[in-house]
Amino acid sequence: MRKTYALRPEGKHPDRVLDAVKHDIRRYMRRERRRDLPAGADFWDFDCRFGADKDSAQILHPGELMARLDTLAQEGALQCYVELLAKPAQRQPRVMGAPSADAEAADPVDD
Repeated sequence: MRKTYALRPEGKHPDRVLDAVKHDIRRYMRRERRRDLPAGADFWDFDCRFGADKDSAQILHPGELMARLDTLAQEGALQCYVELLAKPAQRQPRVMGAPSADAEAADPVDD
């Protein structure tokens, strides 16, 4: 999906437009995740680019998309560009004995 959304169309409340944009993005991701996976793939991953327009779009993690969309809307932008491309991916095995990122954040080391 490559799409430019108008965030401030005339006659519509900006908050409702923002909700509609988020709903459209989430609906697209759900629809893509329902597709059959090719052999050897574990899940559908997404290549994501986001920005005020196509030329200024930057690569970001799909989990950061909604927060960046909120930030852009609060700054008063008139439009936003979203590019989501689904790709099959494989989960990386965890290394036994290595602490996870969540465990490091939860257990601060006291010196």
